[in-house]
Amino acid sequence: MVSTMFDFIVLAIFRQFISAGSLTVTIADQTPQTLKGAHSGPNAEIHIHDRRVLWRLVLEPDLAFGESYMDGRLTVLEGGLEPLMDFLMTNAEHWSKHWLGRLTLKLGQSFAFLQHLNPPSASKRNVAHHYDLTDDLFSSFLDPWRQYSCAYFHDDEDTLEQAQINKLARLAAKLDLNPGEKVLDIGCGWGGLARAMALCVQDTEITGITLSKQQLAYAKTAAAKTGLNGRLNFHLRDYRRQDGRFDKIISVGMLEHVGPQNFARYFDKVRDLLAPNGVAVIHSIGVHHRARPVNRWLTKYIFPGGYLPSVDQMIKATEGRGLKLLDLEIMRGHYAETLREWRLRFMEQKPKIEALYDSRFVRMWEFYLVGCEYFFRSQRGMVMQLQLSLDQNAVPISRRYIGQREQKFRDKLCHQTHSGNKNPSPK
Repeated sequence: MVSTMFDFIVLAIFRQFISAGSLTVTIADQTPQTLKGAHSGPNAEIHIHDRRVLWRLVLEPDLAFGESYMDGRLTVLEGGLEPLMDFLMTNAEHWSKHWLGRLTLKLGQSFAFLQHLNPPSASKRNVAHHYDLTDDLFSSFLDPWRQYSCAYFHDDEDTLEQAQINKLARLAAKLDLNPGEKVLDIGCGWGGLARAMALCVQDTEITGITLSKQQLAYAKTAAAKTGLNGRLNFHLRDYRRQDGRFDKIISVGMLEHVGPQNFARYFDKVRDLLAPNGVAVIHSIGVHHRARPVNRWLTKYIFPGGYLPSVDQMIKATEGRGLKLLDLEIMRGHYAETLREWRLRFMEQKPKIEALYDSRFVRMWEFYLVGCEYFFRSQRGMVMQLQLSLDQNAVPISRRYIGQREQKFRDKLCHQTHSGNKNPSPK
């Protein structure tokens, strides 16, 4: 009787968080109960095996759903994890406006600014937490170019491989890449973008910097196998410690790890490293409205120190430091499709990944990939690409050149793939 009354009180509170759709909850061996919102929406079903989870789902759902799923104390029923994530994202805004949601967020975000300071030592630890996982993990779901950022789908029929080539070619086109130029890739990952740029335009000299030892080793080995290592130089280096002058600067998926306190320093560094008539392209996940600290579960388990800026923050961060915004593109929906492809491939390799780690790790990553996918599907996030220069005449005044050069570069990269000279694995 006590547990039944306890269940009733907790579910009554939880029902207040629901605006749209429904959640059917089975607690231990009790009869399922369905909590409905006032509006139509996604329907999800969960089974809670441990009653201690109940209060956590009410008091800190942003942490508890992910942790309970990882630990196996909460399982999903009809439709798997997708309906639950759709339901959570649909009702997230309503929960954040409830007094308990506001209190939870306020308490959880009280010291979030400390996590975003990201001095060099913390940045290195944060990068190692995620990117220094095994090569076998990332090769299990990424494309041959090992692109761990948003792809660009020109057509519904595009495969992940084609969409990532589209992205690589589009970035090179926006840089207006030309022979003989010196290029800096800030946060170069496994070096796929650097290799692609070297193949797109001859005689370019590309420097890539990363804080991940695993990525650095892969990038160097892959460059050597392609015969491009003479034009590609990779270093374990913080962007704040980079020097020199570059005709072009590219940074993909790096800004999310900088932290709002460092935006000014980051763009000051871009300005100082950029040639007077040079071009920089910054590619970052962003949010449509007011920026907030990243979800606590994601910060704790996947991307410590991560922060998603708003467009307004990015524009303000570039103002007053001599950089001119030449072009801004908002990529809508592309990351949701990218994440879906990653998730499907990841789950196909589930036995292999469980052998590398364990089942809890697999559930954690499944929750991460599905959660991020529905973050974009719910229109809470997008990807922005900023094109910057000290000289507003650094690129043609018509955007036509972007499409023309993208097609040219795409043809080159597709030819490399089709001819068998695929982005090589160092193994």
